[in-house]
Amino acid sequence: MREVERLLLTHLHAVAPSSLLGEALQYLHGQWPKLVRFLDNGTWPLDSNPVENAIRPFVVGRKAWLFADTLGGANASANLYSLIETAKANNVEPYRYLVALFKKLPLAQTVDDYEALLPWNIELGGA
Repeated sequence: MREVERLLLTHLHAVAPSSLLGEALQYLHGQWPKLVRFLDNGTWPLDSNPVENAIRPFVVGRKAWLFADTLGGANASANLYSLIETAKANNVEPYRYLVALFKKLPLAQTVDDYEALLPWNIELGGA
């Protein structure tokens, strides 16, 4: 048992559960396994800033989507954002990725063909 967890359990029962501190300790105790989950794998980040930065353009655009003419148009926008952010997440320049993707997509017929078009697999060439 970690020292901090031992301290939490020691003080959890010494504080009135209905007090603000008691409620905070009860909440902490209930969330403890999730809180320390990152310790199981040292490669997991301690914060979600990269994810929040990646979805920011999507969130900023959502007001504009209130005026999407059709459900299909809104889905197309969401799919395009997903392609762009996936490319960015894989260190692939989005414009070059989309150019290569849209050139090769009509030729894809099998699952392997489509997998070859994923940002981490696609050959950008001179696009």
